Order: sequence, then C-alpha cells, then structure tokens
Amino acid sequence: MNITIAGTGYVGLSMSVLLSRQNNVIAFDIDRDKVDLINSGFSPISDKGIQDFLSKESLNLKATTDKKIAYNDADFLIVCTPTDYDIESGEFNTASIESVIGDAISINPDLIVFIKSTIPVGYVERIRKRFCYNNIIFSPEFLREGQALNDNLYPSRIVVGDKSDHAKQFADILVNAAVKKDMPVIFTNPTEAEAIKLFANTYLAMRVAYFNELDNYAELNHLDSDQIIKGVCHDPRIGMHYNNPSFGYGGYCLPKDTRQLLANYSDTPQRLISAIVESNDVRMSFIVDQIVAKNPSKVGVYRLVMKAGSDNFRASAIQNIMIRLIKFGIEVEVYEPDCNKESFLDVVINNDFDNFVSGCDLIIANRVDDKISAFKRKIYTRDLYGMD
Repeated sequence: MNITIAGTGYVGLSMSVLLSRQNNVIAFDIDRDKVDLINSGFSPISDKGIQDFLSKESLNLKATTDKKIAYNDADFLIVCTPTDYDIESGEFNTASIESVIGDAISINPDLIVFIKSTIPVGYVERIRKRFCYNNIIFSPEFLREGQALNDNLYPSRIVVGDKSDHAKQFADILVNAAVKKDMPVIFTNPTEAEAIKLFANTYLAMRVAYFNELDNYAELNHLDSDQIIKGVCHDPRIGMHYNNPSFGYGGYCLPKDTRQLLANYSDTPQRLISAIVESNDVRMSFIVDQIVAKNPSKVGVYRLVMKAGSDNFRASAIQNIMIRLIKFGIEVEVYEPDCNKESFLDVVINNDFDNFVSGCDLIIANRVDDKISAFKRKIYTRDLYGMD
C-alpha cells in the first residue's frame, strides 16, 4: 500500500515507522527540521523504539513538506495532527485536520482518509457532510508517550469507526504490522469510536485523580499512602497498576480529552465527569499548599517533562505548580536538560545539575529518578513507586 501520514508527533511518527516496515509510507509535516531529521534516520521526538527502528531497520519511509508528493499517489491518508482543546469554543480545535483533508482530497479525490487525531463525538458525521466525502473514518489511538511504537507493535485493541471494506482493510494492515496478533479488533459506528477514545482517557484520568485524592488524605492525616494503596490495589477488581500518586495528570491527552468529554455532556446529566476535571485542579492546589507550608526561599523544579522517556513539556502538571509558586512570591529555578532555552515561562533554566541542587533549599519532583534520588532530604515528591 501507498500510505501517507500527516503529522509526525508521537502518533504520526510511530505509525509511520510501524507501517513502513511493510508498506510505502510518506510522512508529511510542515516542519522542515523534523522532516530532515526523519530522512537522516533520527527521531525528532523522544522514543527509544522509534529511534532504534529509524537507525537500524530497513523502512520504506520518506518524509516531506511537499503536499503533492505526500498525497498524489497515496491509497490511504492517516491524519495525526494535534487537536488542542479550545476553552472559548468549548471543544477541540480541529482546524489542522480539516486543512489536511481539504488539501489531500483536492489533490487525490480517490483517497481513503483515516483520522487518528482525537476528535469530539459526532465529528466524523459533520466533516463528511462538510466535504461531501464519505471516505473519512476515525480510528482512535491508545498510545503512551515514550512508548508509542511499542504500543503499536503490541496494541491492547484496534478500534475502527466504520464497518466498510476499507475499514476492514485498514484493520488488517494494523494487525499485520503488529508483533502481537491476538488483540481484539472492534468495528463500530463513527460516533461510538469517538466516544471510546474520550471515555477511555477520562477513566484513566479518574484513576489518577482517585489515587491523588487518597494521597491528599494520607498526607494531611500523617498516614502511609503506600500501605493504603497496596492494601486497596491487591483487590483484583482494582489491580496494582496506574496507582502512583503525582502532582496531577497532564500531557498531550488527559487534560484536553476530559474537558472535551465534559463539553459533550452539555445536555446530559452528570457529576462524575466534572468532578474528574475539577479534582486535578484541587490536587495541584493541595500540592502547592504543602510546598508553601515548608517556607522555602528558593524552589528547584526537577524536570518539566511529563514522564520518563518523554520530551513532552505540554500541559505537564509541574508547570502549573511552578506558576502557582511564583504567585506566592517564591523564587523558582528549573532543571530540564531536554530544554535548550535559557528560560521557560520566564523562569531561569539552570542545567548545571550540581549548581542547581546546591542553590535550591527545596526541590520538587513529580517523578524521582536515579540522578536526583541521592538528594532525598531536599526533595518534595509524591512519587511512591518510581514509575509513571
């Protein structure tokens, strides 16, 4: 197959690498630097699996910024452009998706378009009518930052929001490209597929919020969170996973997807969905109060990234903590080796690690790693298990 993938973030680049093992793949992006890196065998994002495949595997992959080259000979187009939540409109900003689809079908009107970007419930039906083009299908992704290629090679499930022959062909391509072969393959209506994505991520956010609120209670009442969490999670109905307290959920997906699902509930009775969104803000306020109570004169922020193996700063919870601390008049300094700027959000970045540690009387770390763990007496964290 000739497959074009628009967007080279975690979703797009992992899909490009995955499918180019057995198909001719063109990765399209408007960022020339990212395109040049990919064509040189280097990943523009932090994902060890993607980098290993780009540098060591024989892939039929070419990246380009040229729309005609990208779309002209493609059988399938997979759209993986970002859709941030727009507070003013109350839903995802899908302009990048529409721009790609408009350009692509004007160049190649026989394209079958698959959307991997996260979209509101009801979007596919609307966009089919807008373009008078029925060959637009949504297939949600279920990937983790830093593990995107691995999650494509070993998928938990494949969901395609259509029941046509094109949908089945696309599912077969994904199954054939994966190492794992026994995953469930689910064909649904378009709106059900859209809802699956938003409800799945909101459940994950709920689980994060639950253990963070458990941790709030334990910390204020001088209880051991670890003992409580283990006692709760050894119930097999709950499970010993995704239970590590944090400064709050963040990143590419959970903050925006929970807000989008809440917006989709505008005419539906609910309490839980809004509580999940509000709980994250409550958690970050609680964390700030705990830090301020320690009366630090200078707080060091150890890493802005969301999780180990990721270079994503976007919407990481620790940024919100940092901004709130500054409002309290506390001096803040950041250590983030993945950021090559001198400052971030007007806060000085000090990537001299020894100087950073010695110059701060308190260091906050959403996740503790080997580099910082030796300075335990200076660290404030809620990380119990050293994992995401």
